[in-house]
Amino acid sequence: MKRFLSFVFGFCLLVSCSNDDDNNNNNQNNQFIPNIVFDTGTLINTNLPQYSDLQFPNNYVTLNSNYGLNGVVVFYAGGNNYSAFELTDPNHEVRSCSTLEVEGVIATCNCSEAKSYDILTGQPQQGTTGNYGLKRYFVEVNGNIIRVYNN
Repeated sequence: MKRFLSFVFGFCLLVSCSNDDDNNNNNQNNQFIPNIVFDTGTLINTNLPQYSDLQFPNNYVTLNSNYGLNGVVVFYAGGNNYSAFELTDPNHEVRSCSTLEVEGVIATCNCSEAKSYDILTGQPQQGTTGNYGLKRYFVEVNGNIIRVYNN
């Protein structure tokens, strides 16, 4: 009887998970940000002065619009923990003001709504409206080379 109840509980848990939750977090269905394919390759070398901040935890660098739609922010949390996000507000159409500006660990839109996001997690800050967090990109670390890409 215990096995049966465990099976029923596990099954209910499994079917209660929704793909829509994953899609919202990953921006899979976001009509505002197209899927742009890019690869930084060996561009980000932490031995180079412009990327040396990524040798120290809680620092970031931004990459220009040759990567992503309006650029990419790469954040280093320590250890092998890097995150990379699109610098376009995911919660309204692309306009000149929808490019995010980073200050500290917060990326903020310049539009009148001034939506803000955490560049470590990509999650919206309190008071930010919309269905999406920041679009996350893939990060691969090999020694002092950090590769950021989207396929």
